[in-house]
Amino acid sequence: MADAVEQLLAFPDDHPYHKWTGTHWRLVEIADADVPVERERLDGAVRSELAWLLPGLGPEAVLRLSGRARRHGSIEGNAVYALCRLGFVDHPGTRQLVEALLDWQWPDGGWNCDRHRDAWRSSFHESAIPALALATYAGLTGDAAGRHAAERTAELLLEHRLFRSRTTGEPIHPSWTVLHGPAYWHYDVLQGLRVLAAVDRLDDPRAVDALDLVEQARRPNGGFAGRSWTSRAQPGAVQWGRPPDNLLLNEIATSMLAAAGRPEINDQPIGT
Repeated sequence: MADAVEQLLAFPDDHPYHKWTGTHWRLVEIADADVPVERERLDGAVRSELAWLLPGLGPEAVLRLSGRARRHGSIEGNAVYALCRLGFVDHPGTRQLVEALLDWQWPDGGWNCDRHRDAWRSSFHESAIPALALATYAGLTGDAAGRHAAERTAELLLEHRLFRSRTTGEPIHPSWTVLHGPAYWHYDVLQGLRVLAAVDRLDDPRAVDALDLVEQARRPNGGFAGRSWTSRAQPGAVQWGRPPDNLLLNEIATSMLAAAGRPEINDQPIGT
């Protein structure tokens, strides 16, 4: 993990959102890796991230249709999550992003960027990341509004057992049942479980199906089967390894199962 984080700290000069090598994605991966980094090594990247995002929070920059903000909440959500995890929870920019996410939340508990006026349901892709961010912020600051917002999203996910249609019971999308690492902005059951863990809801019976999927993806060596959102056209900033040897995916999946009381197979460490 430490070697990968060193590579991620070589922040580029291009746009922060450049897929998947821009500063925006690197900050999230560093936060997920949970390797201590001196704040001074992150200051420039954080300034770049906030210089990009904060001007877009003004009322004139936010499209609202039928009383709902149409924004990619995953973008600001990823930023808040990274800022909180990397020691910038008290930065004024973090609070500005949090207030924007709270303002943009839809009545059903999620977020959506859909510009169709008749769109009324939130996007799981746009909802899990802001919820995880707000729960992380609340955990560090005690912010009740952030916690409540994340709990509303958790209930939205649980209504669908994290990946199922309420009408048919079938998976809403095949990719939601497959693990990915890094997730970037995409939703899958592992992302949903991270939201539940952040608000202490992993013990909800409606999470069992999703936990079973993660457990079934665990290979004999302790790693997890899955896929990557990277490609030759859009490579990742670092190589975490191909599943089941993807270090970042394995770390997150293992932690979710452990938090749910599902220990590793024979307590065998990953990679042996």
